[in-house]
Amino acid sequence: MPKNKKSLGQNWLHDRDTLLEIAKLASGTSDIVLEIGPGLGTLTSALFKYFDQIIAIEFDESLAANLPKSFPGKNLKTIHADILDYDLGSLPKNYAVAGNIPYYITSPIVQKFLHANNSPSKITLLVQKEVAERLAAGQGKYSILGLSAQIYAEVSLGPVIKRDLFTPSPKVNSQVIILKPRPKPLATEQTMALIKLGFSNPRKKLVSNLSMTLQLPRERLHNIFNEIDLPEQVRPANLSIDDWIELETFLHKH
Repeated sequence: MPKNKKSLGQNWLHDRDTLLEIAKLASGTSDIVLEIGPGLGTLTSALFKYFDQIIAIEFDESLAANLPKSFPGKNLKTIHADILDYDLGSLPKNYAVAGNIPYYITSPIVQKFLHANNSPSKITLLVQKEVAERLAAGQGKYSILGLSAQIYAEVSLGPVIKRDLFTPSPKVNSQVIILKPRPKPLATEQTMALIKLGFSNPRKKLVSNLSMTLQLPRERLHNIFNEIDLPEQVRPANLSIDDWIELETFLHKH
């Protein structure tokens, strides 16, 4: 087995049943899947049970060169590239996405696919458990990442994968996250911009953050909060998507 490269976040899942479960979760919307970071091809093998064609994007040059040798006669296209630089416009419509991705680039990968002009029909990723929970978190535990994901996609959690099922074993458990991009986002870019300002200091009260970032008098903000029934003590994580939309509408009007 090739030695993993820590700098690339390479931890290979080796449990066949778990790999097949991930592949099954990724299926159902397309016959074509884009696999991110196939590595040794363990998930690739499972994906071929459910997909006719796999387009594999691998950043590690030696792994990209070796992958096709493991799947002779299969409809596999391997591309040596950085997924963050890859042009999604070259892919067929309605493709699916699957991958066991490096933890440190989870957020930019998710944002890339959700904001793409040619967005996929489904995104199924194995990520750090804590990140999966943030993506799917509900009111009271919202983050910019979670709100952004849920505005652009239906988000659900898959199984937790124990760390000892990987080689080498990472320090934390992983979890499958499934995102189904929405035909239309639940909120506008203006609302997303307000959310980012509101989370400028997540632990502070929202009034304090907006007063500072928007340079608005606190009294004016208090009046708006009262008008839309938001408590003056509320923190950013406690607002629902609808709350943010209503707040942005009132700020725009006033």
